[in-house]
Amino acid sequence: MSGDQPLPGGVPVPQEADEAVFRETPDTCGAYPRLTEDQIARLAEHGQRRSMAPNDVLIQEGEPCETFFVVLSGTVAVVEDYGTPEEHVLRVHGPGRFIGELGLLYGQVAFYTAVAREPGEVLVVSLDQLRHLVAQDSTIGDVVLRACLGRRALLVGQGAGFRIIGSRYSPDTRRLREFAIRNRLPHRWIDLETDEEAEELLRRFGVGPEETPLVIWRDTTLLRNPGNAELARLIGLPSLPAGNRHGDVLIVGSGPAGLAAAVYAASEGLSTTVVEAMATGGQAGTSSRIENLLGFPAGISGAELTERAVLQADKFGARISIPVEATGLHPKDEDHYVVAFADGSEIAARAVVLATGARYRRLQVPGIERLEGTSVHYSATLYEAKQCRTDPVAVVGGGNSAGQAVLFLAGHAPKVHLLVRGPSLEASMSRYLIDQVERHPQVGVMLHTEITEVIGQEVLEELDLVDNRSGGHHRLAVRGLFVFTGADPHTEWLADVITLDSRGFVVTGPQAQEACAYPEVWHGRGRSCMPLETSLPGVFAVGDVRSGSVKRVASAAGEGAMAIHFVHRHLGHSAAPGTTGSSAATGHSDVSPHVRRKESAWFA
Repeated sequence: MSGDQPLPGGVPVPQEADEAVFRETPDTCGAYPRLTEDQIARLAEHGQRRSMAPNDVLIQEGEPCETFFVVLSGTVAVVEDYGTPEEHVLRVHGPGRFIGELGLLYGQVAFYTAVAREPGEVLVVSLDQLRHLVAQDSTIGDVVLRACLGRRALLVGQGAGFRIIGSRYSPDTRRLREFAIRNRLPHRWIDLETDEEAEELLRRFGVGPEETPLVIWRDTTLLRNPGNAELARLIGLPSLPAGNRHGDVLIVGSGPAGLAAAVYAASEGLSTTVVEAMATGGQAGTSSRIENLLGFPAGISGAELTERAVLQADKFGARISIPVEATGLHPKDEDHYVVAFADGSEIAARAVVLATGARYRRLQVPGIERLEGTSVHYSATLYEAKQCRTDPVAVVGGGNSAGQAVLFLAGHAPKVHLLVRGPSLEASMSRYLIDQVERHPQVGVMLHTEITEVIGQEVLEELDLVDNRSGGHHRLAVRGLFVFTGADPHTEWLADVITLDSRGFVVTGPQAQEACAYPEVWHGRGRSCMPLETSLPGVFAVGDVRSGSVKRVASAAGEGAMAIHFVHRHLGHSAAPGTTGSSAATGHSDVSPHVRRKESAWFA
């Protein structure tokens, strides 16, 4: 090669940099795009050029990500455990590539160190400047978002990030692992029972097995059996705002219904707070691929759908706080409700949207409890799939979640058995999934089948199965069990406050008004109970938690959007005398003084 040659995208590279270019990590999965000259020029309008020398640290592992770097010349290595004996390079970027992953967009701390490998120059763009630009340039915004999503998935798959050391039999170990997995946080679990590394780490930090589980990061931070909130603070997950805790809308839960409500409420100018006890995305966030969602012909993973929705809500100024568990709801005055949380804090809002969804029902059979979290799982994500690459597994359930899990796991495990207690899949699984399941060469479907016992001491060895027609038993050798047998609503904290049906789901609309112990509350407002409204005026229920809802992602998101229309109507009825209420409530262009303009922007 002679003279300066352009890289794909038009970025010129001097001849002496050729060798560095070929040492780049190949972009085999679309996570490392090279920006075009025009895109770099647009970014340069909002940033500054900076020279870098070998070993200059651009991003420090464990520190907040606040800067966006574009490599103009030279190379930058992304390194884990930088400066320790375990230091190793994850990837190398050359001219035209940028540094950052999903934590950059969320303001989380970095899970790696970015260090200059060779001298060169970078373009430095602050996060605020980046947000301003991508709000105006959707092309750059989409490139950055897709790459960051892909890079987070790669970090997860590589076991980067912090380490959880604990016994597979420890409930607290299972709790920490579930929190990390559900929030898609890069980490690695070191089993106290079987991993030789565990003993060496305990000696290094001078702690005994009885003090586990531990969270270790960068060999400098050690947390002894932290709560989920403490781990969230370490990573930089958003917490409740410290200041004024009053707003227009409080959304409890952040599955598709809650996130849709947040997007529409915040985009229409309502001050919006979302609280979530475990992780954004709800059950949908654990789905490996959703193929029947309108607008995604190639399908989309639950994790990517969730991340996009969270960023969209943030774009309009919605505040999302994790982990915050709601424990009580009560009226504060005529126009406000107060939601109390497990940590003793409270938030007051003029309207409340309940979007707590439902939790997968745990399978109650002998022997299962000791293997939950190690061989028995209630979600099928990359974390669980990594454990199934050489052994057969079983999935129990007949709905769409089970079908999606089967197809995902079939890409990792040599054999997947689908166990269904009914006579067919047609009763609760979509046709497109049935066709794929029945055609897949690595999937076997066993109808009229129920599990009577889970067998295994440290790992799952066999399942005892019964044919519910003949009563005959037989054993199935598998090393993993994935359970998708229906779900129960998370409404224990609402049992004495609003009307629930016999299964614990929230009753809404005319049925809620009929069941209300104080019908005069509606007469006093001069209206009837609106669709999606509970037996408390101004409190709405959407998605899987609502009695009679359709258990689909699209319908949940639709209910979340609809609820905000009814919130506007409620706020219009409860507006202070002399105000016109919101435009959605009145049909006029006047805006209520209670409504705020959007505070921030992200991807357009």
